[in-house]
Amino acid sequence: MSELAAKVAGLMDRAKADLTELVAIPSVADPRQYPAEECHRAARWVADAFSEAGLHDVHLAETPDGSHAVIGHRPAPPGAPTVLLYCHYDVQPPLDDDAWTTPPFTLTERDGRWYGRGTADCKGNIVMHLTALRALGDDIPVGVKFVAEGSEEQGTGGLEQYVARHPEQFLADALLVCDTGNAEVGTGTATITLRGLANVVVTVDTLAGEVHSGMFGGPAPDALAALVQMLATLRDPETGATRVNGLDCEGGWDGAGYDEEQFRADAGVLDGVRLTGTGSVADRLWARPAVTVLGIDCPPVVGSAAAVPPTARARVSLRVPPGMDPVAARAALTRHLTEAAPWGARVGVEDESAGAPFRAATDGPAYTTLGDAMNEVYGRPMAFLGQGGSIPLCNVLAETYPRAEIILMGVEEPRCLIHAPNESVDPSEIEHMALVEALFLRAYAAQGRPTR
Repeated sequence: MSELAAKVAGLMDRAKADLTELVAIPSVADPRQYPAEECHRAARWVADAFSEAGLHDVHLAETPDGSHAVIGHRPAPPGAPTVLLYCHYDVQPPLDDDAWTTPPFTLTERDGRWYGRGTADCKGNIVMHLTALRALGDDIPVGVKFVAEGSEEQGTGGLEQYVARHPEQFLADALLVCDTGNAEVGTGTATITLRGLANVVVTVDTLAGEVHSGMFGGPAPDALAALVQMLATLRDPETGATRVNGLDCEGGWDGAGYDEEQFRADAGVLDGVRLTGTGSVADRLWARPAVTVLGIDCPPVVGSAAAVPPTARARVSLRVPPGMDPVAARAALTRHLTEAAPWGARVGVEDESAGAPFRAATDGPAYTTLGDAMNEVYGRPMAFLGQGGSIPLCNVLAETYPRAEIILMGVEEPRCLIHAPNESVDPSEIEHMALVEALFLRAYAAQGRPTR
């Protein structure tokens, strides 16, 4: 074991203690669900921890959406490059508490994994950064800039707007966006593409108000039935593949694949239930648009009356692959839904959000250095994968710093179940990825400062 690897290993008890404290803070950036003070408490924790780890002028900066980014730096030695370290401290709400086998805001160790909301996404990556910096101590031969976002999960764009207004604060040669992870435990991976996002809320109205289903049901148009029929047209009836009129839904992925049986296990697909779509799993995940009905407003089963629903509403998400314009895709989705309405039902479609897809350039010195570090730690070449999720900040960074290399990496892997009940992290991934980051920061200095 190298000296640096031994230092990282020796810091893992502290990493667990740090993550335990962080997970205990319910930093959901939605004051309708949790007090805003919880996010502020998490931000202060992050600021104090990274100040102690050796960064300078670590402070909270309010962003245009009202959230606070934690920002700090460590100056570069003369002639050395600078690396930006990104993470976010806000988390998804726990959703259904009853589905959690342990309390969501209590870190619990079970079967070698650490469970709790944010253990992986993204508080595990915060701890990874801390562990790497502590292992290096004063031996950090590059400049470091640090930012922890406070509203990433809400998608309200606070940090994206802040970066555009303060570009000098984040200028760096390599940007480590640590909000993704490895293809599987033990396989060092860089994510090189992200799908974009196009969300809408569709409302269907058919009646002036509820009417008795016994007296009027049959000829009275049912708004919920109309909505269901409209949503059904977004998928091929045989394969379940996404079908949106005007969009290319047949793209192919040319990077590393995703074994179908492994995907079934990772996604928790029930026995006997077929996967939807055609082509490889990687094609469907990373190279094609994918529609998901995120929620429906309609009468609940418990308490529902014998009445024909006069209105129904759904939130529809369309994930968009690299090369596809999310605004044009959202317009196509809107047209499709409007044209699919049966019986002359009135349809309103509200634009909710749109985020561009992303593709990283991988032929620069930062990727070479990272590949060497991954190979040293994991004993195999670095893998390249796509990611189904969206990180709008990546496009802002790419536009603001066109000469910088953007690398997406981190401790998240499929078994983490991010955004779902029983989120967890494998502590070995925190240890190994912290070592990868520390090796990268040490070796990247040899590249010198690129021309920006």
